[in-house]
This record gives sequence, structure tokens and C-alpha cells, in this order.
Amino acid sequence: MSESVLRLVWVYPDLLSTYGDQGNVLVVERRARQRGLNVARVDVRSDQQIPTSGDIYLVGGGEDRPQRLAAERLRRDGGLSRAAGNGAIIFSVCAGYQILGHEFVNDLGRREPGLGLLDVVSERGTGERCVGDVLADIDPRLGLPELTGFENHQGVTRIGPSAKPFARVRIGKGNGTGDGTEGAYNETVFGTYMHGPVMARNPAIADLLIKLALDVNALPPVEETWYEALRAERIAAAERPA
Repeated sequence: MSESVLRLVWVYPDLLSTYGDQGNVLVVERRARQRGLNVARVDVRSDQQIPTSGDIYLVGGGEDRPQRLAAERLRRDGGLSRAAGNGAIIFSVCAGYQILGHEFVNDLGRREPGLGLLDVVSERGTGERCVGDVLADIDPRLGLPELTGFENHQGVTRIGPSAKPFARVRIGKGNGTGDGTEGAYNETVFGTYMHGPVMARNPAIADLLIKLALDVNALPPVEETWYEALRAERIAAAERPA
């Protein structure tokens, strides 16, 4: 597979990179290189233009004000939306997940337009904050093992008819709606509230993004010992009685 080049774009690390979310791009990059792929990675700060020729775009979480600034700049720039229109794969976490929807409530208490790349709408919950380890069953159509992650958000995200829940929670709050959903996705755009970073805990998600970007059904196997040890530890911790 060495003749292939995978173009990774890490979006706004200066605004959207809380709870180690930058680890997601590191895991995708490493797992691609382990398969012999050439990787061209670009980290795009918020004062730079988003390239439209990437294969996989990764968007992390952020605090309320950086989230608003990121949404404003992404709308003005337009590059991420154009990349989605070109068929790029986009994976977003927490604040980034909300930005990819139709709207969310910003740090000023106002409704802020999102990019509309996912059919979701987010608002601020009135109950207790969603904090802690999460275990969930990913939509079986994606063929992935159980999801393990860490959530820390006040957001409530409702899924519209053109998106599907990314997972169904067994432990944790997920989208915060009380319906058991966690995250959302369509054919090429994914969103989740899971930190961890989520790719380190769930490397099969990174592999899924690579397969979608390359339009292949399978990837060569790689060493999984470290990842499996981390997954087993975090799953056990989540299942342990409080």
C-alpha cells in the first residue's frame, strides 16, 4: 500500500484540542504508517485557511469561547464544508461535534450557526453535567467493537432524520437526551462526545476512517497489544461499581 498517500488535516489545534484530542490525529497517522501508507499531515491553526484536498479531517473539543471563535472562522473560511462536499471523511469530538451540526448555544447564551454537515442540533442542558467513563455499542452497521471513552459536557444533542446515532450507551450519558444515543454520523461525517483520546481507546475507529478514505474493505493487521491493554483497563474501570 506504499504507493497511496493519506492526507490528514488536524483542524484548529490552537482552539479545539482539549482532553488530549490531538491524540486522535497521532493514532490515525501511526496506524496508517504501520500499513505502509505515506501520510501527509497538515495542522491548520485558526488563522490559516483550511485546505480542501484532505482525505481525513479531525476536529477536537474546546471550551465555550474557543468553540464560538472556531465556528465563526470555519463558516467564514468555508474550506471544511467544501472538503465535505468533495467526499472527505470528517471526525469530530465534543465542541467540534456540535460545530458540525446545524446550531449550538455559544458562551454568550445565543444560538450559534454550525456548518450543517451533520443533521444534529445542540443546546445547553439544564441538569447535571455529563462527566465520566462511557461504554457504548457502536452502530453494528459500522462493524466496530464496543466504544470506550470519557465524556465531560453540558451539551444536549438531538439527531435529525438524515443522521444516525453513532452508538447506544450502556454506561454514561452520551448525547444527553435520555434516549441512549451517543454521537451521530452519516456516510462521511462523524461526531462523538468521547474524549480519551477516543482513537487511542478505540483504534478500530481510526482504521474505519482510513478504509473509508481509501475506499477499501480491509487493512493489513497491526500490533494491537498496547491498545488492547488500554481498552481492557478503561472498560474494567467503567464497569467497576462507583
